[in-house]
Amino acid sequence: MKVTAGSHTGTGTWLVQRATALVLALAMPVLCAYVLAAVPADFAAWRALFQPQAMRAACVLTAAALALHAWVGMRDVFMDYVRPTLLRLTLYLAVIVILAGSVAMLAATLWSLP
Repeated sequence: MKVTAGSHTGTGTWLVQRATALVLALAMPVLCAYVLAAVPADFAAWRALFQPQAMRAACVLTAAALALHAWVGMRDVFMDYVRPTLLRLTLYLAVIVILAGSVAMLAATLWSLP
């Protein structure tokens, strides 16, 4: 029997992956249906589409779930296939900066709307 030591057994990341997959599976069809029902044709229609606070929050929360889901997947790929520690840590940092920056930019853009 294999004995695991330490707190990094993978259960937490497995739960994050599954929880974010569930959030994405529920949120994406709803958000897509909302956009397709409105069929925005010009900039004013797009602005009106994202005017409700609930829509802004739903978009940011969905993007955050997508970023967490992507992070867990990329982290696992890097742990499995990138052996040099410095390169792996550099890739971790790059992915974290890109994903966090993307979610932050989306939030800043949505909440800068008048």
